[in-house]
Amino acid sequence: MAVPVIMPRQGQSVESCILGQWYKEVGEEVSEGDILFSYETDKASFEEEAQESGILLATFFEEGDEIPVLENVAVIGKAGESFEEFKLGAETTVEAPTENVVDEAPKVVEFEVTETTSDSRIRISPLAKKMAITMGVDIQTLKGSGPHGRIIARDVEEASKIVKVAAPVVVTTPTPKAAPAPVVLGSGDDFEVKAIPNIRKLIATAMHQSLQNSAQLTHHMSADARKMMKLRKKFKKQFADGEIKQNVTINDLVCFAVIRALEKFPQVNTQYFGDQMKWFKKVHLGLAVDTERGLMVPALKNADDLSISGLSGQLKQLSTSARNGNVNPDLLNPAAATFTVSNLGNYGVEMFTPVINLPQTAILGVCTIVPRPKEIEEGVYGFVPMMGLSLTYNHQALDGGEATLFLAEIKNQIENLEV
Repeated sequence: MAVPVIMPRQGQSVESCILGQWYKEVGEEVSEGDILFSYETDKASFEEEAQESGILLATFFEEGDEIPVLENVAVIGKAGESFEEFKLGAETTVEAPTENVVDEAPKVVEFEVTETTSDSRIRISPLAKKMAITMGVDIQTLKGSGPHGRIIARDVEEASKIVKVAAPVVVTTPTPKAAPAPVVLGSGDDFEVKAIPNIRKLIATAMHQSLQNSAQLTHHMSADARKMMKLRKKFKKQFADGEIKQNVTINDLVCFAVIRALEKFPQVNTQYFGDQMKWFKKVHLGLAVDTERGLMVPALKNADDLSISGLSGQLKQLSTSARNGNVNPDLLNPAAATFTVSNLGNYGVEMFTPVINLPQTAILGVCTIVPRPKEIEEGVYGFVPMMGLSLTYNHQALDGGEATLFLAEIKNQIENLEV
């Protein structure tokens, strides 16, 4: 019996996807597990595998077409079988396979344990499972503190602090998916006209709308980075010695300081909607990640619940997923984050004006560390490593005084960071 191949739904907020490339041709034999085609959402790309074996009887869309999710894309069956009932507009109902639906809210899942244990199934949240893999924690040794003995993120974090150094865990990382080569529309002796990729169009539209629909203003300030650099040096040594599982970076420490500042200034941890504002009780931190496909800003949910090691591990995992093109599309929605950090310090940028991800009310730009003269004690000056901070805020939502005090609190947290 012929079966349709549908366009998967990758995230609840995704309504359509762009068909990338066909890997099989009509009439070609297909085995279960073969890659049929690639497709992309706003900023992430995926590959769809065949769920059945047979012959690719028909394809209904061309490469580059925008296709509604759950729409029939192709049909697999036996040679000579009819596929008319699956064409666009035909009256048929196809239930989407649940494994292709990515929910924004983490679900509690159970998975099989290969080793022999007294209980062959372990209850663990997806977040805790990912953290355990990243931190090298054996989940079979954990006792869950969640409902019904479920293992949660806190259990993994606690275990990671006391776990002994073992053989390094080898995690296979998928090859990053590069942006497709732009289509050449025309050329002359000294130029080429190239089509703008879908992702660049989306970024351009978002940036234009942000500047057009908000009153953006940027304040600049510098923070003494000596303590943060000391902490970074300490964590780096502990990581090299195998005492900790995460190589905590300067950016991780800055994000940790930002989260603490947001807890003291909840009016910045908001989203602005003209005649109303949404105030959040949790910090969902957006992290700007430069990828081959373009700038992505995935959100780390409930970032305020994490220790510095947990935050470091989750930020690394989030940025890796973004670069590999397999991040949850719902986390790329600007409304998924309550505040964003964009760090250009590694590029040597000393000052810049980040653009807000609406409907968020502010974004922090982190600049490079530069030696600057500072009074060390009364009448004594010396060169001190100073980190540039650039806060862009929506003046419709925040007053200048509020924004300045918040930026000063970030500076204070960086200079007096306790982790």
